[in-house]
Amino acid sequence: MKEYLKGDEWNIVEEGFNPDFNKISESIFSLGNGRFGQRANFEEFYSGESLQGNYVAGVYYPDKTKVGWWKNGYPEYFAKVLNSINWIEIDIKVGDERLDLATSKILDFKRTLHMKEGYLERQASVQLPSGKQVKIHAQRFCSIANDRLAAVQYTVTPLNFDGTIEVSLGLDGDVRNADANYDEHFWEPVTRVEQDDCRYLTMRTKKTAFDVSTAFYYRAYRNGTLFQPVAESLTREQYVGYKLQIDVREGEEITLCKIIALLSSLNVAKDDLFNESQAALASTKANSYDDLFMDHKRAWIKKWAESDLVIKGDISAQQAIRFNIFQLNQTYTGEDPRLNIGPKGFTGEKYGGATHWDTEAYCIPYYLRTADSRVAKNLLLYRYHHLQKAIENGEKLGFTDGAALYPMVTMNGEECHNEWEITFEEIHRNGSIAYAIYNYVNYTGDRRYLADYGMDVLIAIARFWKQRVNWSEEKQAYVILGVTGPNEYENNVNNNWYTNTIAIWCMKYTMEVLRELEAESPSDYQNILVRTQLDIERETGDWKQIVDRMYLPENKELGIFLQQDGFMDKEQTLVSDLDSKHRPLNQHWSWDRILRSVFIKQADVLQGLYFFEDQFDLETIRRNFDFYESRTVHESSLSPCVHAILAAKLNKEDKAYDLYFRTARLDLDDYNNDTEDGLHITSMAGTWMSVVEGFAGMRVRGNSVYFSPMLPKQWDSYSFMMNFRDIVFQVEISSEGIKVSNTNAEKDLSVHAFNRYHEVKASSQIKIVNKQ
Repeated sequence: MKEYLKGDEWNIVEEGFNPDFNKISESIFSLGNGRFGQRANFEEFYSGESLQGNYVAGVYYPDKTKVGWWKNGYPEYFAKVLNSINWIEIDIKVGDERLDLATSKILDFKRTLHMKEGYLERQASVQLPSGKQVKIHAQRFCSIANDRLAAVQYTVTPLNFDGTIEVSLGLDGDVRNADANYDEHFWEPVTRVEQDDCRYLTMRTKKTAFDVSTAFYYRAYRNGTLFQPVAESLTREQYVGYKLQIDVREGEEITLCKIIALLSSLNVAKDDLFNESQAALASTKANSYDDLFMDHKRAWIKKWAESDLVIKGDISAQQAIRFNIFQLNQTYTGEDPRLNIGPKGFTGEKYGGATHWDTEAYCIPYYLRTADSRVAKNLLLYRYHHLQKAIENGEKLGFTDGAALYPMVTMNGEECHNEWEITFEEIHRNGSIAYAIYNYVNYTGDRRYLADYGMDVLIAIARFWKQRVNWSEEKQAYVILGVTGPNEYENNVNNNWYTNTIAIWCMKYTMEVLRELEAESPSDYQNILVRTQLDIERETGDWKQIVDRMYLPENKELGIFLQQDGFMDKEQTLVSDLDSKHRPLNQHWSWDRILRSVFIKQADVLQGLYFFEDQFDLETIRRNFDFYESRTVHESSLSPCVHAILAAKLNKEDKAYDLYFRTARLDLDDYNNDTEDGLHITSMAGTWMSVVEGFAGMRVRGNSVYFSPMLPKQWDSYSFMMNFRDIVFQVEISSEGIKVSNTNAEKDLSVHAFNRYHEVKASSQIKIVNKQ
């Protein structure tokens, strides 16, 4: 853990500069607007350890797979989110000395992420090797009011000298990915344009031929007054910009405002990119930097009004949850069904920046409850539009007749992950996609989605499970062999309980919805049979037989479900027996040692108990929780939140709080020593779930919202906003009970709390006291 950030309810503050933490801070202080994002790299040159990164949503490169040996079915490439044109550059030279915080003496330093208004600010005073001292003040934002725009305001002040400073500011397309498998340059230049006071640079990805066009103009101010410095154009093959010569006096503030437009061919036709870039910049010229900034801040105020979660009495917990919400809101806006949520968002390159099952299992619950239903629907449509690719992925592995295996990692629906034990074996991902359809329909009541889109996906997934099982004569049951469950510290196991359980559920749910549609809408039902070519009697008969006779491993003596066959053959050590010097295991132990150990990376059996809690009594959940939690090292970012929710359900307040705190501050405190690679964006949704589904006990049953609240002793109260079937309401939980405020002017809200039913009339609020 690295606890170097200051506690603050609305800000992330770093005081003093530690170069060893710089890459961590570059991740933590990242910005984005749903279309593109930027790590918190310095505007000026920095020769120290850094991961430069500007990423554009949906733009990727198929980097050739790098493996020790090839296996049938391996993807030919691993899709990489691309480090794109560097637009933040404002490089400073004082005389012959380059301003570089790695080689200068830092007199003071403060970096602040202002989450309420959505911008990054940095202040520093430095002494160059010559003894000259300068102060810098940098501020930037990626506009969410207009997702084509970004802006930088950079002020440099000489503190103890008069002289000349040289400023280079431009657009640099000569960038590379740190994670390139063969150190390949993924971009090639298309155009450089110098027109009037604007500069334009367009780069194209090799192979995928995405064009990214970035443009800017600047304004210079001396002590707040606009002036025109001596300027010359700077151009190279992949660079365009200016070099400015500015005479300065001691104490004089020189401010440079850089207004940027960033567009890609994902959203604009290539032939129109230049004109659209021109128009984007032209639209800003009647406004000042402050005007653009104010529009951006107003948009953030609206976002917080929809999604804020307030914790009173615990600053660290409050700061953490807002940080997680902030990063989620600036990563994905739901405007484009072609986009999804990479595990690192716009904050780093690890995992290729592509879509994983994290979206369905963790992110959809967050967006379902904090945004309009179309946002979550677009996440589901992303998978629907990739259904044919999922069927093709299945065919590559030998599956037939429309059986779909959704990819473990993808940008375009095609599998691009190349670790065999995950690519071929972590098939439970299919189940989370089916569960997300159920979750969406159950929460929104949008049954039209099933008829139009969802059933096609469910049927294709059920077909996969039918072909993936086999009959065991010895067990006289269906089994699923050679899988990796959610716990990736176990590979190539037989009968992973969670995988077998979710396979059963997928087939049962598919049959259940088919029956309901047949009764409710015979025409839709017939259309589904035709377009999916479903042999209803034969195929559902096969599914039912598997459901009825699937093998589920368990230990009846302990009263637990076994994570997989043979789990009890392992030496049953507990996490409490581990010396802390071995943690995290994946950075200290060999893979062989990890695989032979009992230690669990993340929720596995408990993931199933979380999804399907209504199928199990409380004591069954308790026995399994006690057994597996004590063996779980939580070295996946996705792990603590599931455990926290179950711990709260079991009334294990201290455990629930500890696990919430771990998931909430995973990146801020660098629990797993990997924040420098980028933030764990998808698990951040689990932080929100830990509070709302965990402490507040929120569930949806029928047309009502249920709460079974717990108030951690560290908190005075907590409150959050929710959107349920177009009713936006606020829930506040304190020692006095629950207050529910319905903001909808027309619709009443049905709420269950403390085992009692309540109706919250339109535009009203009620207080519910626990009478037990």
